[in-house]
Amino acid sequence: MATCDVCGEYENLPYQCNRCGKTFCATHRLPENHDCPGLTEWNDPGGVFDSSFDGGANAGASATDAGVAGRVKQRVQRETSTGGLVSYFRGNATYVLLAAMWVTFLAQWAVTLLFGDAVHSQIFVLRSDALGRVWTWVTSVLSHSRVSLFHIIGNSIVILFFGPLVERAVGSKRFVGFFFASGILAGLGHVLFAIATGAPTTGVLGASGAGFAILGVLTVWRPNMQVLLFFVIPMKIKYLTWGIALVSAVLVIQTGTGGVGGIAHLAHLIGFAIGLAFGKRNENLARSARGPGGIQMGGARGPGGPRGPGGPGGRF
Repeated sequence: MATCDVCGEYENLPYQCNRCGKTFCATHRLPENHDCPGLTEWNDPGGVFDSSFDGGANAGASATDAGVAGRVKQRVQRETSTGGLVSYFRGNATYVLLAAMWVTFLAQWAVTLLFGDAVHSQIFVLRSDALGRVWTWVTSVLSHSRVSLFHIIGNSIVILFFGPLVERAVGSKRFVGFFFASGILAGLGHVLFAIATGAPTTGVLGASGAGFAILGVLTVWRPNMQVLLFFVIPMKIKYLTWGIALVSAVLVIQTGTGGVGGIAHLAHLIGFAIGLAFGKRNENLARSARGPGGIQMGGARGPGGPRGPGGPGGRF
């Protein structure tokens, strides 16, 4: 607890400058905001200042030159800024993806009402007879069945409960890449299987492949994490995920097709396999995330993560 050396404001959590040793509030904590004399002595360890400033300082040149001072302030602000609008998505990619799913779902209805099912299929559905529509590789991951809300609600629940656990361990940018990569590969794997087996024209859409990939990661990292199937039945996540995978595998083998009853079981299996491989490859991230500020995915009644609802249950 101290007062700011610039404005005199009382600060519960004051900042002390490592250069000049004085105490400042949040507004004046940055070196350029309190005209820190240490700026003239800094040898630019992070490459913030350009070489002309360093040379001028070493040669005794004045650091108050308007052009140099302006460049210094701009570069320091750029290096120390919070990232503007993008900063709101940092650490919240799971919720951005969920919002994108629901916006896409509304767009599906709008396109269908305005232009019909044919246009909807061209934009949102990954089809075995139209793999050249590469945009559908991505849009199909965010799109869902319009027949029932259960499809998108089921996938949303899985991503909402379990997505943040993986995101906090691997980082938002990597999580988004993992989400789309697993969803795209699961969808492509399903339609390619249909082509290889001579099945009728097949189309897939939905985030279930990505959702099962997330569950696959947690099956490796925290196999004994307690979840609630249908929000009622407690069980370990490994029993839930491997049980769903076994049922899907049996159905695929018995029918010889990737989908049964409008559900792309093969896509679920591919997503789950990708998640298992990703989790195994990145086990070190799960271990490092146990410390302060990391994810806690222990038992449901302990201080660990949330009690999830179980698998997506919906169509892919």
